[in-house]
Amino acid sequence: MKEHDIIHLRRLTFFGHHGVMPEENVLGQKFIIDVDLYLNLRKPGLSDQVEDTINYAEVYEKIKAVVTGERYSLLERLAQRIADQILEGFLCDSVRVEVHKPEAPIPGIFEDVSVEIWREKQK
Repeated sequence: MKEHDIIHLRRLTFFGHHGVMPEENVLGQKFIIDVDLYLNLRKPGLSDQVEDTINYAEVYEKIKAVVTGERYSLLERLAQRIADQILEGFLCDSVRVEVHKPEAPIPGIFEDVSVEIWREKQK
């Protein structure tokens, strides 16, 4: 059986300045990020050592830096940037990133708008 191990980070909420509309870049808004890190967790499951896994507090800080410290027009670009940073900085094989924009400038009643991407580490 192929192992299917995942570290989930859910509903990470940050204030950022991303969007196509000029007022989004001035006023900013809330962004919610969900991330799944795919890697083999057998070694840390046996060793009980943080050095053998991905420290999700460090992942959180990397995501926070991208969402709050950078500016993009598209959710697609923001999601790609988060995925790139995770794949470059951590020992995961692949990552799923979903960026939610619950206050998107849409003239209607809605709960959420989101973009989801899946990326694998380049070999």
